[in-house]
Amino acid sequence: MNINTRPKKKIWNGNVRDAALSILMEINDHQAYSNLLLHRTIEKYGIETKDRGLLTELTYGTLQHRMTLDYYLEPFVRGKLDGWVRELLRLSLYQIVYLTKIPPHAVVHEAVEIAKRRGHKRIAPTVNGILRSVLRKGVRSLDEMQDGTLKTSIETSHPEWLIKRWNEQFGEEDAAIMAHENNHPAAMTIRVNTAKTTPDEVIALLESEGVEVRKGEVVPECIISDSGNPANTQAYKKGLITIQDESSMLPVLALDLSPGMKVLDMCAAPGGKTTHIAEKMNDKGEVFAHDLHEHKLKLIEANATRLGLTSIKALSGDSRKLTELYELSSFDRILVDAPCSGLGVIRRKPEIKYNKTQADFDALTSIQSDLLDTARELIKSDGVIVYSTCTVEYAENQGMVERFLVRHTDMEKIPLPQLTGNEKLAIEDNTLQVLPQHFGSDGFFVAAFRKKSK
Repeated sequence: MNINTRPKKKIWNGNVRDAALSILMEINDHQAYSNLLLHRTIEKYGIETKDRGLLTELTYGTLQHRMTLDYYLEPFVRGKLDGWVRELLRLSLYQIVYLTKIPPHAVVHEAVEIAKRRGHKRIAPTVNGILRSVLRKGVRSLDEMQDGTLKTSIETSHPEWLIKRWNEQFGEEDAAIMAHENNHPAAMTIRVNTAKTTPDEVIALLESEGVEVRKGEVVPECIISDSGNPANTQAYKKGLITIQDESSMLPVLALDLSPGMKVLDMCAAPGGKTTHIAEKMNDKGEVFAHDLHEHKLKLIEANATRLGLTSIKALSGDSRKLTELYELSSFDRILVDAPCSGLGVIRRKPEIKYNKTQADFDALTSIQSDLLDTARELIKSDGVIVYSTCTVEYAENQGMVERFLVRHTDMEKIPLPQLTGNEKLAIEDNTLQVLPQHFGSDGFFVAAFRKKSK
């Protein structure tokens, strides 16, 4: 079997599975981000609310379980399949194996219809034959595999090299738990704009609009939504809330902010932490938000405007060169929320686990080092630098901290203000590494530095 033809150009026809297939193909072919493609597809085609949930489920589910689905498909496929045909089979098998509300024969019928629309006459019978064989024989059990990194890799759909790496860093048990956790849906978490209101007031307002919420696990201004869409509420429109993961709120707490400070956010877009900084200072002071890409400044400015924050100034340029723009030792607080491998947000961007290589880590650690070195030049003698990432990778986190302190013996690591003492936060040696299983949030790392007293 050698089915190797390009699919016809897809135009939205109201078919959710067809749209999911187009998104999956774009991710495969161009390493696009699933969350951005989903949002763009929903907006571009005006997909109705009732279909958005299924589109998201099909896209994320198929991506999250890609390697497991390939393991199930392998006995039924003979010869080479074109990429889009394999993606259609993955999408269909995901529905058959993981979803209970869709009749399997309906899944097969829909897959065949998609194959007819997208390919030539030989493709539809092939898709039909493979999927009907799956229905007759069932998929093979993962229990046939011997316990070990390969089994964990296939059953959680994470590359084996990544499982081995996590085994070394966290131990086999925590590595396996984290890999399984990455395949669970991320919670919808909300940050309350404390410059305008309180968590209790927002909870009452959201519940009056039919959104079920509860208080967060570790951050006082965090609320977790269990149902409903907070982004469609008056609370959101009035600038009382921001949609943000609870873990990503922790670096701003560690800055230990006060009104009137001069603060630098070196990697600011889209502005979630920048606006959090302004809120923690009650919008009194100066917040300089920098990002490498000028077009992303509009995101920061739009967020600040919606939240009613006026203390933020957004600028573009390479933050590694900010000593050319600002006076040395001039900031009270600096946040280095550095570009990273993103291995802490795999359940929000499942494609990350398939796309990363060792070369990516090497390139990122060089940028992270340069950013920290620049922050050291710009921080006041009594100021605080907070370094954070949304990854669980040692070289980018604890390893980065160790190398920074070796390079700069005048700097020291300090306890994390407002975080130390919280029993749910695994702080060791004054650094915080959050894993997704700790409290159902993203993987995140936080450390804080200041200059040693002379």
